[in-house]
Amino acid sequence: MRSAQPGSTPTAASTGFPFTAVVGMDDLQLALILAAVSPAIGGVLIRGEKGTAKSTAVRALTEILPAVDVVRGCRFSCDPGRPDAGCPDAPHLDADATTRPARLVELPVGATEDRVLGSLHLERALSEGVTVYEPGLLAAAHRGLLYVDEVNLLHDHLVDVLLDAAAMGRATVERDGVSVTHPARFVLVGTMNPEEGELRPQLLDRFGLTVDVMASRDPAVRVEVMRARLAYEADPMGFAERYDAAQRELAERIVKAQSLLPDVILTDPALRQIAEICASFDVDGMRADLVTARTAIAHAAWCGRNVVEVEDVRAAAKLALPHRKRRNPFDPPGLDDEQLEQAINDSTPPDDDPEPDGPDDGGGGPQPDDVSGPDDQAPEQPEQGQPQAGQAPSGQVDGAGEPFKARLLSVQAAGRGVSGRRSRALTEVGRVVGDRARVGREPGRPHLLGTIRSAAPHQHSRGRSGPGLAVRPTDVRLAVREGREGNLVLFCVDASGSMGTKKRMTEVKTAIVSLLMDAYQRRDTVGLVTFAGLGATVALPPTGSVETAVRRLESLPTGGRTPLAEGLLQAAEVLRIAAIRDPRRRPLLVLVTDGRATAGTDAFAKARQAAGWLADKGIAAVVVDCEPRRGVRLGLAGELATDLRAEYLDLGEVAAGNLVRTVTERAA
Repeated sequence: MRSAQPGSTPTAASTGFPFTAVVGMDDLQLALILAAVSPAIGGVLIRGEKGTAKSTAVRALTEILPAVDVVRGCRFSCDPGRPDAGCPDAPHLDADATTRPARLVELPVGATEDRVLGSLHLERALSEGVTVYEPGLLAAAHRGLLYVDEVNLLHDHLVDVLLDAAAMGRATVERDGVSVTHPARFVLVGTMNPEEGELRPQLLDRFGLTVDVMASRDPAVRVEVMRARLAYEADPMGFAERYDAAQRELAERIVKAQSLLPDVILTDPALRQIAEICASFDVDGMRADLVTARTAIAHAAWCGRNVVEVEDVRAAAKLALPHRKRRNPFDPPGLDDEQLEQAINDSTPPDDDPEPDGPDDGGGGPQPDDVSGPDDQAPEQPEQGQPQAGQAPSGQVDGAGEPFKARLLSVQAAGRGVSGRRSRALTEVGRVVGDRARVGREPGRPHLLGTIRSAAPHQHSRGRSGPGLAVRPTDVRLAVREGREGNLVLFCVDASGSMGTKKRMTEVKTAIVSLLMDAYQRRDTVGLVTFAGLGATVALPPTGSVETAVRRLESLPTGGRTPLAEGLLQAAEVLRIAAIRDPRRRPLLVLVTDGRATAGTDAFAKARQAAGWLADKGIAAVVVDCEPRRGVRLGLAGELATDLRAEYLDLGEVAAGNLVRTVTERAA
């Protein structure tokens, strides 16, 4: 079903999974509802492991959103009661009105900026000589829901565009002779799996609310989830009909909350309390305070109150602060309930508004969890010195120190990899450096001047008369852009006993963590191979989750002999498999070692042979020499760098400011 207004007649019953049938996701449902009540909150980011019904809940929300009155024929869904004077399709004087269901617009990960913002209508520009704006996905999402699955894999510049539009309520296009500003107010919802990589803190902060979801460990809840899903798959229509009354009730309650929202009073004591809570969590900037205030107002309206109470502030803080209290990109997100309760108790409560014993039921519906319930259990951490699966034998475990700004390591020459921030590459974004012919109906941004140059010589033979150009599909040229690509940075780390002497491993781990932080900021994929004892281990296969790499590195013990050749060969195998899975992502091997090889006979000779084999494969590499700076230096790591045809760095040079070092790339 799809409800328009209380008492209105819904459209034909939907066969989608009902929002009210989602089990065990109260915080997620509450966050989505509050964002629907007040889009000014700034959207919702849903973080969680795979298979936790993130996408199901988001798509189900659309079914309970109120229908939208729009100006008939307006491409930007203007409200006939309050038409936007700046709408490109204006004026809307005496325009007909029509009603349509709330719209869910899905933005694919591979979308281009033109598809998101809109662009010049190329065909009409060339054939008719007129400048016409063709709206994009932001225009389609106006007054609806914009859903981005795997938002952490979306290009950063597109995330910036989305969040700017969500915050400002308008989208601006300035390109190719087009200058357009149009309304773009929508509920932005992003979902992501943290195992595939995190959003940058600057982008994370732009989402109003965040919810971490995970499958319940309670067998009774899991049984209920399975029973509901199997029943839905067996009879989607019948299953949806069983929840029709609950869906209608929830839809009507959202409409009532939206109507009450402008009348909710946020008192000065409540404002003071919000400010004190945000200050106690040491968040950056003022966005946390503003979002918490807007969310508290929305929660009060949702509960049917016209004055913000302590419980509204508590619910708002639980959703608005977890992703803003991180002080380091590798800090785990989340909010400690005890710390929140202490901050609430220490803050100034609203006047004449004693703190309730528990959450106000507000007439039913999804509510925040009772904060007096049991705390979430933190994942078990391995004891110091205890190896994880596949690691070297247990030994001394040294932690990393404070990370520093690492120098940029990049692959020489322009590649054609995925968009990122490390090496030079021909990508879909960046500055225009030329144009090329389009292959078939290949997608891409046309190069206007190149297309005109291609079509111009044929105008006479095509019988052109009058204004405009006679353009054919074969005339279209695509822009060639040079930007930056992301790489696969594979760390091959010596974890043998020689690395553990004199706490040298602390310095090594600090340098690697600093390089990992650089990889995090540059949107790279990372992997970790370690070698010690009798062989090498893939401690972390290539992944976008740099945080996981840091955790694996921190718990890495040292001890045993040095199987250097085995480490290089294991790294080569990881890179071989990665090239099959992601051929566009160029690799960068970072070998961290003192160059010693002590496992077996002729160990160093075998290591040099393996290094030469890697060099012949064209693998770009850096050797970070960890040999002590004092005393007699053997220089083995330098010899290895020569065999690898790699850039050589002493461990102390990793932190040499912002100097750019280019790694020599050899063709196979």
